[in-house]
Amino acid sequence: MRELPRWIEPGTLVVLNDTRVRKARLFGTRPTSARPAGAVTEIVLLEEKGGSRWEAITGRGRQLKPGAVFNLPGGVIATLEASDPASGESPEGGTRIFRFEPAIDEAWLERHGHVPLPPYIKRPDLPSDEERYQTVYARAIGSAAAPTAGLHFTPTLLEKLRTSGVDLAWVTLHVGLGTFKPIRTENVEDHRMHEEATTVPGRTKALVDSAVRDGRPVLAVGTTVVRTLESAWGPGGLREGESRTRIYITPGYSFKVVNRLFTNFHTPGSSLLVLVSAFAGTERILETYAEAVRREYRFFSYGDAMLIH
Repeated sequence: MRELPRWIEPGTLVVLNDTRVRKARLFGTRPTSARPAGAVTEIVLLEEKGGSRWEAITGRGRQLKPGAVFNLPGGVIATLEASDPASGESPEGGTRIFRFEPAIDEAWLERHGHVPLPPYIKRPDLPSDEERYQTVYARAIGSAAAPTAGLHFTPTLLEKLRTSGVDLAWVTLHVGLGTFKPIRTENVEDHRMHEEATTVPGRTKALVDSAVRDGRPVLAVGTTVVRTLESAWGPGGLREGESRTRIYITPGYSFKVVNRLFTNFHTPGSSLLVLVSAFAGTERILETYAEAVRREYRFFSYGDAMLIH
C-alpha cells in the first residue's frame, strides 16, 4: 500500500466512499412471558424509516412472527411489525420492520449497540473494532457494514496521492443489504438488489464530469463507489445530490465512468464478486483469485486488496 501512488497515473481522479458505520448490531431478549423466555435475538439495523421504525435483518427471521417483542438495554422495547412491503423481501430473507419505544437515536446506539462485524468473523466485537472497522475518512453515519476497500488507506497515504498529482473526491453510499446480500438465485442475472441511499456532492460531480470529458482515469475505491458513480451517470454527466440505487452490475455491462478499481477479495456467491468479474473479466478474476489462494492472501473485510487497471 505504501507503493500505491506509483501505480496511479498523475491526473487520475480517485473516488472514495465516506460513509460511517453505525453501531447497528443489537441483542434483544424475549420477555419472560414469551416462548422461549429469555431467548436472545440478534437485530442488525439497516435504515431508519421514521416514526420510531427501522428496517432490519435478524438472525432468526423465519421463526419470528409479527408482534414479537424484545427487551433492549436502557428500557427500550422493540416490536416486530412485519416484513418490509416496499423492499419485496420475504421474512426468510430477514428484512423486517421493527418499532422502538421509546425511539432510539445515534447516541443510544453509541451506548448500547455493537459494531456489525460480518458473520464470518466468529468473535464478539472488540473496542478496537470501533475504529478498525471505519475508514480514516468516514464522515456520514448510516452504514451497516464498512466499505472495506477504504480500510487500507491512511492519512499519510492520502496525502501522498494528493502530492503525486492525483485528485481525491468523495461520494456516500450507506452500505446495507444491497451490498452484502448473497446471491441465492440459480441464474446470476435473476438476483434482485436491495436499495441503498447515495449522495453525490457538487464538487465530486464537477471533478468526475471533468475527468470523463478529458479522458482521464477515474479510480473507484471499492464496489460501493462503482455502483454510486455508475448509477448516477446520465446525459448531463453525474447527477448531484441524494438518491437511491439498486444497480446490479453483471458481465456484459458497459461502464460509463469507472475505468480503474481498487477492491478487496470478496466472498463467493456475492454480487460484489459478480461486479468485479464484469469489470475485469471473469477469467481474469478467476486467475487472480487462484493466485491469491496460492500465495495465502487474506480475503474479505480485514483482508488484502487488488488494483485493477
